[in-house]
Parts: sequence; structure tokens; C-alpha cells
Amino acid sequence: MPSLKRKALAAAATVAAGLCLPASPVHADTRIPVGAGTGIIQQLIQVDGGGYTEETCTMTAVGHDAAGNLVGLTNAHCFLKDGKKVEGDKVYYDTTPAGTAAAPAPVPDPRPAVKIGAIGTVTYISTPNNLLTIGQPHGLDYAVIKLDPTKVKATDTVTSSTGTAKITSIGDVPAFGTRMCKQGHRTGVTCGATLVRNGRWYTTLIWTQPGDSGSPVYNGNALVGSAWGAQHFTPFKTIVADMNSHGGVGAGFHVG
Repeated sequence: MPSLKRKALAAAATVAAGLCLPASPVHADTRIPVGAGTGIIQQLIQVDGGGYTEETCTMTAVGHDAAGNLVGLTNAHCFLKDGKKVEGDKVYYDTTPAGTAAAPAPVPDPRPAVKIGAIGTVTYISTPNNLLTIGQPHGLDYAVIKLDPTKVKATDTVTSSTGTAKITSIGDVPAFGTRMCKQGHRTGVTCGATLVRNGRWYTTLIWTQPGDSGSPVYNGNALVGSAWGAQHFTPFKTIVADMNSHGGVGAGFHVG
């Protein structure tokens, strides 16, 4: 009996000691949420004197492809330099607040973005729209960005001072005259009717400015298109079909 009692006491002491062990630390998720409407900086080049040159655009969508890659999309013309594609260009997160149609966001100071580091790399650039370029093919004007999942994570909701875009699905272009909206980093949420089909694209009354290129055009919670200048957008389902046809990063894309 004394032996059994000693064993019981020893077991109780062991359990008590285990209960006193310090809990494992819980690490906060510091990744930046990015989604349809997030501002990005690209073609970021440091120049003499320590300054930078840069271009800015807006993310059309963020999701995953069939291979599990975290993928972002925007316009192809965001990655043209002297008329040439700059595949492999690094993409940075625009830390500045989105603007409005009345007070567009200024060109950002890129130093906070540089401190964060690149959030992705461009892996594919389609033919740009070339709407105003005589003799050049009219493309879908989209670019595929392989995002760094250690730096960013997908979100279905992007909010600016002018409203919120919550993208949960990919939809068809609705009937002409339907009022839709876009969420752009330069001018925030602006809305307008779809007017007419123009070849591979659609013309709308949705206001955009430089820096809004790539903005998601949405109908309710459905992503319908990728906006670009002159109040046009490319149907997003057409972009997805094209990504699937050439394979690689982005094939099998879905939001979320």
C-alpha cells in the first residue's frame, strides 16, 4: 500500500508539473490582406540621389490557381516599358489610402513599400489592349502576378472612403444599361452603366483615372471585368479562359 501511495503521489506531481508549463506563444498574422481593389506599385526603380521612379495600378482580383499558388491579376499595360513587356518585374503594396474621383490618390512615396519588400512577381503579360495604337493587335490586357504568401493573404473585401467591394464569385457581363461599379486605388468606388460591346471589351460610364488600371468591375458581389483606360473593361471570364488555355501560374484561377 505505501508503494502504491507513493506511485499515485508521483503521478499527481507529474500532471501538476505539466499543467504549470508555459503556454506556446501565439504569433500574430502580420501578412497584408490584398484583394480586388488593392493598390500596387510596379516598375519601381531607384535613381541617382536615392529617389525612385514608379508606376501604379490596381489589383483586379486575388485568389488561388489549380496548383495552389496565391495569384493576383491586373492590367498588362501596367508592365510595359518603352513598349516592351517587363515579365519578372517585382510588385509592391501601395501603402497610401485610396483616393476619390474628386480627390484622386497622389503618386505614393514608395519607401514604405520598399521597406515591406516585394509582394509578388509578374509571371505572364498578355497583349495589351492597344485601343489607340494603329496596326497593333487588340489584346485582353491582363497580367498574372505570383504573390508571396509569406507577405500577403487574400481578402474578399477591400474598403476605401467611397465604399466597399466584396468579391465572392466570378460573373457574366449583365445586360446593357446595368449599373456596375469599380474599386480603384486612384479614385475609389465609381459606378456607371454598361453601354456597348467593343470587340473583345465593353464600354461603360464607370469613371477611371491613371492608377485605376486593373480595377475590378463588379455587379453585386460578382467580379465581371478588369477595367482599363477610356472607360473600358475586359470580361473577367474571358481572362480566366485565356489563362486556362496557356497554363502555368493562374490556370484554374478562382477568387478567395
